[in-house]
Amino acid sequence: MVWALADWMTPRLQQVEQALIQWIDPQAPAGLGQAMRYAVLDGGKRLRSLLVLAAAQAVGGEGTASGSAALRAACAIELIHAYSLVHDDMPCMDNDVLRRGKPTVHVQFGEAQALLAGDALQALAFELITPPDGSVSAPVQAALAGLLARAAGYQGMAGGQAIDLASVGLALTEAQLRQMHRLKTGALLLCSVQMGAVCAGQPEARVMDALSRYGEALGLAFQVVDDILDVTADSATLGKTAGKDEAADKPTYVALMGLAPAQHYAQQLHAQALAALAESGLPVTQTQALRALADMVIHRNN
Repeated sequence: MVWALADWMTPRLQQVEQALIQWIDPQAPAGLGQAMRYAVLDGGKRLRSLLVLAAAQAVGGEGTASGSAALRAACAIELIHAYSLVHDDMPCMDNDVLRRGKPTVHVQFGEAQALLAGDALQALAFELITPPDGSVSAPVQAALAGLLARAAGYQGMAGGQAIDLASVGLALTEAQLRQMHRLKTGALLLCSVQMGAVCAGQPEARVMDALSRYGEALGLAFQVVDDILDVTADSATLGKTAGKDEAADKPTYVALMGLAPAQHYAQQLHAQALAALAESGLPVTQTQALRALADMVIHRNN
């Protein structure tokens, strides 16, 4: 039987969506639950969640991808991503009005509620990966919490956003731009792969190193493609405001390199990601999803 990404993705996306619906409490006080659910449900590619499940499968085999730890980690990384988007869209940051094809959370619920919704989603992410019922072992809980905290904090996403805000109107070098995106975007994508591997057990150092190199290359490729789409796609296709980086005079790979060189660089990063997978020594049948997700990142249109 021919392996197809859609066949692999569909049940896992449904599983993640149902878990998020279950775990984001609509009864949170004073309408907070509604804002949280609005920020997370019914939108987004769920790439980070899929990377968690694909990495768990790559290390532990088919059965691992639906395990309690992997599912909780997949949902947790999605909550961190969603919280970051809520805060990034606010007037004090990017001041955007469109996200995932609908009004941003602060437009829909007000700035104060958006701020609280982001805060609550961040806390809920750590609650999910530290369940008190024994379904996730204490060592795995600790490893997941450490990975997620570092990827979301000043060493990762928040640090990258700080650099981004400080770089408006500046001409960054390629190394500076790469470092900004390694933190702002790449850290969570890398973390997704690492969390999935941890959920499947304690992989050998060689395997973890190869998967980390895959995650790093994929994370940067994702951002390069994002920069390309910002100038080549329209808002309806993107589900967010097109051309906003150029309008805000933000440093991007297209602005630094030009469109064609940026497209070529994305292809190079894609090749690096696939090469890292090959060097992991993991069975090809177990890494099919990771390879296909790398293809999806490069060829996406939103």
